[in-house]
Amino acid sequence: MPAAPFASLSEALAWLDGHIDYESTSPSRRALPTLERMRELATLLGDPQRAYPSVHLTGTNGKGSTAAMTTSLLGAKGLGVGTYTSPNLSRVNERLAYGGRPIDDDAFTEVLSSLALLEPQLSDRPTRFELLTAAALAWFADVAADVAVVEVGVGGTWDATNVVDSDVAVITNVSYDHTDILGPTLEGIARDKAGIVKPGSTVVIGERDPALVAVIRSVADEAGAGQVWVAGEEFDCVANRLAVGGRLVSLRTPGGSYEDVLVPLHGAHQGRNAACALAAAEAFFGTPLDADVVSEGLAAVTMAGRLEVVGRHPLVLVDGAHNVAGTDALAKALGDFSVEGPTVAVVGMLGGRDPSAMLAPLAAAGVSLVVACAPASPRAQPSSVVAEAARGLGLESLEAASVAEAVPMARAAAGAGGLVVVTGSLYVVAEGRDLLLAEAPSAPPAVGG
Repeated sequence: MPAAPFASLSEALAWLDGHIDYESTSPSRRALPTLERMRELATLLGDPQRAYPSVHLTGTNGKGSTAAMTTSLLGAKGLGVGTYTSPNLSRVNERLAYGGRPIDDDAFTEVLSSLALLEPQLSDRPTRFELLTAAALAWFADVAADVAVVEVGVGGTWDATNVVDSDVAVITNVSYDHTDILGPTLEGIARDKAGIVKPGSTVVIGERDPALVAVIRSVADEAGAGQVWVAGEEFDCVANRLAVGGRLVSLRTPGGSYEDVLVPLHGAHQGRNAACALAAAEAFFGTPLDADVVSEGLAAVTMAGRLEVVGRHPLVLVDGAHNVAGTDALAKALGDFSVEGPTVAVVGMLGGRDPSAMLAPLAAAGVSLVVACAPASPRAQPSSVVAEAARGLGLESLEAASVAEAVPMARAAAGAGGLVVVTGSLYVVAEGRDLLLAEAPSAPPAVGG
């Protein structure tokens, strides 16, 4: 393999991909959790995460959308915002963005080269995610970001991003996911996620279960948090209506009220995410935002792979729901779309998911046919298991050898007047999205009213 500095991004990514990738293999990390490798790497880089303030986000679902909205709100206020998210859909560059634009190939090659040159000085070989996190933190310092919005990979306490000393910690919600890593109870998952809270920070809690909120408050108190804001108490989404192209919401924060704000994302859950994002932005600035800034910031939000319209005749959506809470939100959001024909789901899942539990909300929402396929991942669940679960719920099911085969099967079954939703795994969504967008799509249809 070529030595650093790398001559191209492809060389740099080949080096990066030579490191352990827990996102692909996902072994349990509960036995020996550690931030030592990440701290050592950050130290060698000069602790770039201290060069700018940050907003740190975690949660079982919604953290990507909330990160995007927070980024847009901070940007609408005039700040240069670095954003670190995961996973990516099409290119790994998407994970590192500044001003809403992914890192370009030359800058990415340069920052990965610097990491490769430092690696021999480390006492232990870092993981792929640790290197990407370090790359993001270093690049944000290089471009002199005013603030970083950093999304947790998994959990919180032991996630590589937890070297960040954030001014605001956001916990969108708590549900079952990654139980092999985070543990089998919601209380344990909540405690792990709350591990991102730092002394003096403001904590924004989107979760509404009183027992889980109590767990998060307890951890925040132990950490010495400055303030704790809870959804339904200090902030809220007080109105949330279907609109053309998304949701029309009214939001309340400790500092103000904002009426009839357009969020150009589909699903009622995005109103709740918007409330978290607005609370995070207000907490960061320490003052309410002007109504024009809120309207401008939220109106500019886009979110690839989250109830994204990528085709019509039939209407085709892609959504990265990959756990039960996610498919429940997706199922509720399908009501935003009015179609005359049948609703067909292309579904592929990773191992460890309960296909019956994930498909049940879709069945209740009117999905009539499931086209089962396997994600392009070594952790893929066989399509036969997903198809059998669908039949057990009274749904028709078909099996496809791949996503590329499943999508046209689903479109044919839905007909021109139906709806196709591609979901179950971000691997499936990414492949399906790329296939559909490559077909020179027409403009997405207007929905709602």
